[in-house]
Amino acid sequence: MSDRAPSRRAGSYVSQPHGYRAFIPGPLPPDPPLDLSGDLPRMLSDAGRALGRLDGSVQTLPNPDLFVFMYVRKEAVLSSQIEGTQSSLQDLLAAEAQVLDPDRPHDVQEVVNYVRAMHHGLRRLTELPVSVRLIREIHAELLSGVRGGNLRPGELRSSQNWIGPAGSTLATATFVPPPHHVVPEALGDLERFLHEDDGLPVLVGIALAHVQFETIHPFLDGNGRVGRLLTTFLLTERGVLHKPVLYLSHYFRRHRQAYYDHLQAVRDDGAWEAWLRFFLRGVIEVADEATATARRILLLRETHRNAITEGLGRGAANGHRTLDALFDRPIVSVADVQAWTGTTYAATNAMVARLVEMGILEEFTGYARNRRFRYAPYIELFMSA
Repeated sequence: MSDRAPSRRAGSYVSQPHGYRAFIPGPLPPDPPLDLSGDLPRMLSDAGRALGRLDGSVQTLPNPDLFVFMYVRKEAVLSSQIEGTQSSLQDLLAAEAQVLDPDRPHDVQEVVNYVRAMHHGLRRLTELPVSVRLIREIHAELLSGVRGGNLRPGELRSSQNWIGPAGSTLATATFVPPPHHVVPEALGDLERFLHEDDGLPVLVGIALAHVQFETIHPFLDGNGRVGRLLTTFLLTERGVLHKPVLYLSHYFRRHRQAYYDHLQAVRDDGAWEAWLRFFLRGVIEVADEATATARRILLLRETHRNAITEGLGRGAANGHRTLDALFDRPIVSVADVQAWTGTTYAATNAMVARLVEMGILEEFTGYARNRRFRYAPYIELFMSA
């Protein structure tokens, strides 16, 4: 916590009865108002164009909903890694495919929960707006049955929390969020801000909301992940993106210390404009990367469709059916493929073997029985992105 006299533009530090200072956020938008001059108009325009290109690229894919699967999982892995998990995208996909692996990181269920929380939130957005109710629901999905699951999933905290290095106390913490009795009112103010027409550009409102949520820190655990999920939901709800294909956690993880420093600078110095520049740079950077990934997906699909047409002869139709299904489920067994094609096990096994020879599928378990195959070229597009 800064020792210098802080700005009150984002709120103020207030001494508490037990001798520490907690931060009480002011309502949004900031006062004095944001200065959206200088390079910010250009950055907002660039970010809008980058998001438009991404949205257009995803819409040109043959079945956009199939491809959302991997974008969602990429975000889940990266957002969870910011909080210290070790699981990779491959670990997540293997866990979802129920591949037994004693060496898999134990925290993979946290990433599985993140995927479930995102799908739950996106589904609920058809029924209710982004709200405190939705935030509590996704928090419950996120922490159910995993580390932090004993810390009241879905319930606002009823005690003081703090942020800092291991071993820090309330007196030595980097940041102390508002006392628990302030949290409901602060979240109510945030919800009102989200639903008011204040004339701010959409991306500015989303950027402000992310900082405010992280500052309120309304739960005992999972606040970082919920705050990043909130950004995804707002981008989708506001129609900025038709599909949740922007994994901003990639940028936040790449610049993790700067991310935390900007959040704290808003609290200490009211540095909203610096945060906006950081946030918009991330939107531009990640949107351009995701657009390039969408183009590579399209090229990969066409390359493999042509290879299947030429290499499978009369079995090409079942090969194409399998290929399209692999974009939704890139780790499979022979039985899975058989269910997609409706052919005999022997015929399916022979086709899978041909797909392996063609470099489309790859057997990765090394088992003689219960083998699993992955669509490695597709998975690697997201592993490297």
